[in-house]
Amino acid sequence: MTTDTNQEKKKEQKKSRTKPYIPNLAEFYFKPTYDWSREDAKRLYSTTKSPSSKFELDSIRFEDCVMGMKQLPDESIDLVIADPPFGIAFDGKSSVYNRDERLVIEGYEETSESYHKFTTRWLAELPRIMKPESSAYVFSGWTNLDDILQGARDAGLATLNHLIWHYPFGVYTKKRFVTSHYHIMLLVKNPRKYFFNKIENYPEDVWSVKRQYRTGLAKNATKLPLEVVSRCIDFSSKPGDIVLDPFMGNGTTAVAAKLNFRRFIGFEINEKLRPLLDNEIDAAISGESYIPYSERLATIEELAKIYPKAYREYIRREKEI
Repeated sequence: MTTDTNQEKKKEQKKSRTKPYIPNLAEFYFKPTYDWSREDAKRLYSTTKSPSSKFELDSIRFEDCVMGMKQLPDESIDLVIADPPFGIAFDGKSSVYNRDERLVIEGYEETSESYHKFTTRWLAELPRIMKPESSAYVFSGWTNLDDILQGARDAGLATLNHLIWHYPFGVYTKKRFVTSHYHIMLLVKNPRKYFFNKIENYPEDVWSVKRQYRTGLAKNATKLPLEVVSRCIDFSSKPGDIVLDPFMGNGTTAVAAKLNFRRFIGFEINEKLRPLLDNEIDAAISGESYIPYSERLATIEELAKIYPKAYREYIRREKEI
């Protein structure tokens, strides 16, 4: 590189630093970190191989997750999504949850040991089976959050983010604030090397998503919204990756994975859920929800209506090029 070229480069860098900050201008230039066409995503999905002859891809084993995870090979899982039992007196049938208890499938069990011991045991299995760049999203209510955080530290997992899922619903209280949020801990095996696909310019750590209601349909005691689980999958996995759910419940993780060209492996101790899980997963069409991330972003025309000042600056700068 010549001296003249170096000087020109320095002038351009100085010029860019002196440009005034325009709020929301970055939205017009943003591109996802990683992206795949639908054809590429489908190809990756179809070529994924099982990590072990003991495990069939896209399957759920009805057994204790700790015993099941012990049988998984080292570094075989790309992403973990876990919504463990609450650790409180809960069966999902109370009228305060706005549901017909006759439709709640029997068999939901809370842990019989202390929540701290239970949490420590299952989290301890994750680092061995997670790939070096893997992440884990662990859902928790506030009552047992300390046990999740401590269990993650004991397992050697690093907390990357503490996300909040806010939902417009809460059980009525008389002498304290109504709880209308859930905690999601984003844990990584290696805080210096983990996969994160920034698919939005400004991804916030509070997700406002309504709870899902299965009116008139059979259900497990708890169910996460498909949108919440899909966001975990979108940000922290690639098409064809293997997603593990140690507490499969209603099968939301399995459905979200299948709809988005990901593979899944799961565990569930309540075998009475088998018919529900089979129906939910069979009804999902592979890749039906997958859209390349660049196509999910607002168009320049749409952004122009939302951020007119930034749009004018964007047009001005584009003309200078």
